[in-house]
Amino acid sequence: MNRLYPRLILAAAAVAVLSYLPALADTRIEKDLKLDPGGKLTVVADAGSLTVTGSSSSGAHVLLTCDKDDFDSRFDLKFEELPGELRITMKKKDSLSSWTGWFNNAKIKFEIQVPTKTATNLQTGGGHVKVHSLEGDASAETSGGHIEVADIQGNLSAETSGGHISVKNISGTANIETSGGHIEADGVNGNLVAETSGGHIEITDAKGRVDADTSGGHVEVSFAKGNARGGKIESSGGSITVSVDPNVDLSLDASTSGGSVRTDIPVKILGKVKGSSIKGTLGKGGETLYVHTSGGSVTIGAVDDAN
Repeated sequence: MNRLYPRLILAAAAVAVLSYLPALADTRIEKDLKLDPGGKLTVVADAGSLTVTGSSSSGAHVLLTCDKDDFDSRFDLKFEELPGELRITMKKKDSLSSWTGWFNNAKIKFEIQVPTKTATNLQTGGGHVKVHSLEGDASAETSGGHIEVADIQGNLSAETSGGHISVKNISGTANIETSGGHIEADGVNGNLVAETSGGHIEITDAKGRVDADTSGGHVEVSFAKGNARGGKIESSGGSITVSVDPNVDLSLDASTSGGSVRTDIPVKILGKVKGSSIKGTLGKGGETLYVHTSGGSVTIGAVDDAN
């Protein structure tokens, strides 16, 4: 008997069985909605990742995808075209009691294009948030993902309970908070507040006051040339490195409970010289730059000429 024959029979049987299995069907909802430039986009979702991008086109284009075919039985989805605002809400249906298994295997994504001049208020209970290229204040909040924001002409508020936060090129102020990740901020023009309970903080080209606090990592802060706004930089679990323009007028108060303090730029020392603390002034003195760590060393240096 030909050895190939049994294999052909098995292959044919497998194809026959698979033909009786239900095909996997994804959910895809796509809409073009009204939103004039200068308006606001609000998204309140119990789950899902959100990506919002500014566009030169008028109106809003919304694409929702889910790799499950029973989306409609799980969620109530509503689109509201209000005066000056597009509001999208996605709520779990109360009649369903078990969600754990479904969410472990489901991927829900919003991809939204809006006019460039749009303010945003984005909230999701379980996914990443990305916001890019907008002119307007931006607010992003998630209970279970990372946040990435770039090229925003306005103020920013970003908060996550379970991920990292990355922001770049923010023309206004930025308030950033995470309970479980790192923070990276580059090119914030206004005052910056950055807090994390579980990661390091890296800030570059800061043009305003910086308040940075972490309970679980190191901190690196580089101020822009000419920035004399000062700030408060603290860590309970790592070293701190701060780079400033040595030509500005600034007061310095740096200390550590678990290492040494070193400065690589000329500082006029006030009081006694101690290895674990430095108090002094740059130039004529001015706003205070307070730096303290309980778990490492402190280094004060000159900002790179490239900045």
